Amino acid sequence: MAELTEKYGKGTHEYELIGGSGGVFDVVADGQRVFCKKEVGRFPGYAEIPMAIDKILINR
Repeated sequence: MAELTEKYGKGTHEYELIGGSGGVFDVVADGQRVFCKKEVGRFPGYAEIPMAIDKILINR
C-alpha cells in the first residue's frame, strides 16, 4: 500500500487491503485483475503493481 501511496499520492485513488487465506494475493484495479499470486506463483516485485495499474489507466 505504501508503494501505491508513493506513486499516486494520498487521496487521489482509493485502495484497500482485504484479508484472505490460503496464500491468495490478487490485485484488482478498475474491475480488472492486474495480479494473481496463484497464477504466477510469487508475490509481485517492486513497482510491478503500479505499472500494471498504469496500463489500465492509460487504456481507459
